[in-house]
Amino acid sequence: MKPIDAVTLGILWDRLISITNEIALSLIRTSFSTIVRENYDLACVLFDSEGRSLAQASYSVPVFIGTAPLTLRHMLKRFPAETLQPGDVVITNDIDIGTGHLWDINVMRPAFRGKTLVGFTLSISHLSDIGGRGLSALNTSRYEEGLQIPITKLVRAGQLDEELLALIRQNVRASDQVIGDILANVTATEVGCRNLVEFMDDYNIDDLRPLALAIVGQSEQAMRRQIANIPDGVYENRLDIETLDQPVALACRVTIAGDRLHIDFDGTDPQVASAVNVPICYTRAMAAYAIKCLILPNIPNNEGSVIPIELSVPPGSILNALSPAPTGARNLVGHSVVPLIFGAMALVLPDRVQADVGMTNLLNVNGRHRDNRAFTTLHFSTGGFGAMSGLDGADATPAPSNMRVMPTEIWEIETGILVERRSLRPDSGGAGQFRGGLGQEIIMRNDTGNPLTVVTMGRRSDFPPLGLLGGKPGALSQYRINGKTVRVKGRYVLAPDDVIEIYNAGGGGYGPPEQRAMEQIKSDLAQGYITPEGASRDYGFST
Repeated sequence: MKPIDAVTLGILWDRLISITNEIALSLIRTSFSTIVRENYDLACVLFDSEGRSLAQASYSVPVFIGTAPLTLRHMLKRFPAETLQPGDVVITNDIDIGTGHLWDINVMRPAFRGKTLVGFTLSISHLSDIGGRGLSALNTSRYEEGLQIPITKLVRAGQLDEELLALIRQNVRASDQVIGDILANVTATEVGCRNLVEFMDDYNIDDLRPLALAIVGQSEQAMRRQIANIPDGVYENRLDIETLDQPVALACRVTIAGDRLHIDFDGTDPQVASAVNVPICYTRAMAAYAIKCLILPNIPNNEGSVIPIELSVPPGSILNALSPAPTGARNLVGHSVVPLIFGAMALVLPDRVQADVGMTNLLNVNGRHRDNRAFTTLHFSTGGFGAMSGLDGADATPAPSNMRVMPTEIWEIETGILVERRSLRPDSGGAGQFRGGLGQEIIMRNDTGNPLTVVTMGRRSDFPPLGLLGGKPGALSQYRINGKTVRVKGRYVLAPDDVIEIYNAGGGGYGPPEQRAMEQIKSDLAQGYITPEGASRDYGFST
């Protein structure tokens, strides 16, 4: 392949993105569960034959993008490239080399052009169940969390391993959904390989490696240039967050030296007995995402954009949990890596950081529909975005991950649970020169006629989303069942007609509230974002 000029590289890059987007659409359209079809809890990534990530679908979960290269490297250790055949498909949900918990299935297929292996496609999606006690923060060992699938071939030279599928089916609830979603990933990777080979044919590319080196190399250079623009120094932050029974501290120290950036999480508390522990693969992905957002958000997501980011995480800490620590709800702590790093960089990059976000809360529901059909599914609801310099936080917006919230109509059809009210939560956004986004409040009734088991996986109930540079914190989150406040991380049974209420946290504000423009306060009042009481309390404004 000839040297690649900038214009050609841009054209080839756009084509690769279109391929990954088609992989994602294939996965979404063939999946059985709402978690993929509606919530987009997925990622699709292309690699060259050396295992370097080239591109990912436009709509991919940030942590999956960050863990995919590690997963592929371990897959190739187990099945070296020279041993793979056309039609092979490799899968795993290994916690430590995957995405950090058992509910995400990683599915890889090698791409062959003729008899030559030219690259790989990898798709990842969250399964509705993997057996055990179910998805929860309450589990105390990864051995009770569900079925652990080592790196293994699900398909060998086009022949599906029916015995492995039978084993998975026997160990999960809602098995049709789970098997359907796994096979949807298999289909999606086939689409990706076919389109990758067509791409090579169209542009007379015999080897993707020069293209990979150009993409990765330019991304790394661009990232290093931006790091070098930050003043050398050591920037620190510490956060307290709730777990199940006690708060834990997260700490980080970001060191900038020329074009090198190192993050040290020394001072972070030890891992705990509940399933909120975070494996290092997840911590690394969240840290890389935070730095990329701050430094160079618009360059391609690939190996080059994360090479300059170095990491140190104490083994056995809650951000580098060791087996057999449970990790099912690792996002409840792992997502806080992003505001932790933002807070460390607030003084040196004040125009780029974002105040704390209200984050996404999950509700895992198991039961039977009114027609007696069994279901297992997740409900995603969101808090408010943190404010930034010059920008109010967006309302009810997922962050730092980007799954979509559950549409009310789909939720009611799939579960039989009636959504009585869903609205923005006034006064929940933190006050500031720029206001934090509002959280949602959702009230649902068990209209199935059957008892339902609900597992709450919330956060921000004890420590609110913090404001930045004088901004005030957002409102705390809260769960209620039949009017009584319950733990945001718990397991409950809803009898028929029981009501559960979810109040999501608002985002933190940015800058001193007294600097907020009067016309913005009046607009917030007119639109119901703040109440007269809130305007008086937070801004000293009276009508």
